[in-house]
Amino acid sequence: MVQNNILGAKILDLALEVEDHLIISDLHLGYEEALNYQGIMIPKFQYPKIIKRMEEIRSRSDCTKIIINGDLKHEFGKINRQEWEETLKFIDYLKERFQDIILIKGNHDPLTPIIAQKTGLEVYPHYSTGNFLMIHGDKIPTKWDDITEKTIIIGHEHPSVGIRSGERMEKIKCYLKGDFRDKKIIVMPSFNFITEGSDVLHEKLLSPFLKEANNNAMEVFGVENFETFYFGTIKHLLNVQQEPYPYDAHFIDFD
Repeated sequence: MVQNNILGAKILDLALEVEDHLIISDLHLGYEEALNYQGIMIPKFQYPKIIKRMEEIRSRSDCTKIIINGDLKHEFGKINRQEWEETLKFIDYLKERFQDIILIKGNHDPLTPIIAQKTGLEVYPHYSTGNFLMIHGDKIPTKWDDITEKTIIIGHEHPSVGIRSGERMEKIKCYLKGDFRDKKIIVMPSFNFITEGSDVLHEKLLSPFLKEANNNAMEVFGVENFETFYFGTIKHLLNVQQEPYPYDAHFIDFD
């Protein structure tokens, strides 16, 4: 277990605490109904898990503002029934517990402004606290030289890391920390409980930020049940996993 601080931001499981702001990203509410439309029949179980995890996070945080860093809902071109129900219910839940709610537009959010308008909120392309710039991460800002913040916080990638122990693979959500151009960058895991996300060691990268950055030098912080585990750099993990016995099983305690 390691200290849960990255560049002045505090890790609280799948949320990040920056000054008086709590940040979560990539909830993809309504994902189960979208999968059902595709013939993948899974129960609608995610929303209660999101609320339970939010309650656990809130018990450890005094933040009065919350930022959703993109992809509040899942469908691109429509708002399905589950999305209407869960997004409105979730925003009501947040309004009862936070003074301010900041919605940042993600690539799955072309219709989120309709939901925001119904709830009296706005959707922003990005949000700054002064030292940190929150942006979803699906596009690199065109006016990069105008950015004065020292650290960029993105979602979109849904990073996870696959840790092997013999023939067994454990895939856990993670944060990434590294450099991007003249800034520091933090990549957040998704606040989504249907999948663990994209394995940054073995799967194709999604975000243009990560496609451009020196990913091998990025540091990996795994999160599991409110514990944070430092795994070193991506390069280190890739080198270790090529060895005959890639990981000592006692290195991580999953209990």
